[in-house]
Amino acid sequence: MISKGLGKTNKTILILFHYLNYLLPKYFMLKTSVDDFYMRQAYNLAERAFEEDEIPVGAVVVLGSQIIGKGYNQTVRLNDPTAHAEMLAITAACEHLASRYLQECTLYVTLEPCVMCAGASYWAMLGRVVFGASDQKNGFERFGKNLFHPKTQFTTGCLANECADLMTHFFAKKRM
Repeated sequence: MISKGLGKTNKTILILFHYLNYLLPKYFMLKTSVDDFYMRQAYNLAERAFEEDEIPVGAVVVLGSQIIGKGYNQTVRLNDPTAHAEMLAITAACEHLASRYLQECTLYVTLEPCVMCAGASYWAMLGRVVFGASDQKNGFERFGKNLFHPKTQFTTGCLANECADLMTHFFAKKRM
């Protein structure tokens, strides 16, 4: 055995090293898989928007392992320029919790949020935002992450290619 002849402290460090070496890759793999799973749920909603001839953006709000709010763009259907996927998902989540704050929640959205949706996320104090495709023209990152609450954490690029392809296909279909 490798640890034979080592002191008690060194054995503890060796055991801890092996334990972390075993657990950390599984933790990061699990985290990625969880993000992919919930982004896939948002993507399914974006496909629904696509089918209804709305800009294909979908969003879900997750608390723990439960989706507590979901939405897809419905600006045309509702004649409401604020009916973005994120806004609808945040509203549903707040109603579900009977609270205006979502500090423990994660928003998964297929497209980088716009300034309006970033503002709503700020006031809801979302704990985390995960988005798929970047939006160079209308995305919040043009203005900086300070549009979100300072404690909000970000993960970008989750299923980015699939999300971007859906947007590209939608606008190509519009130009035909």
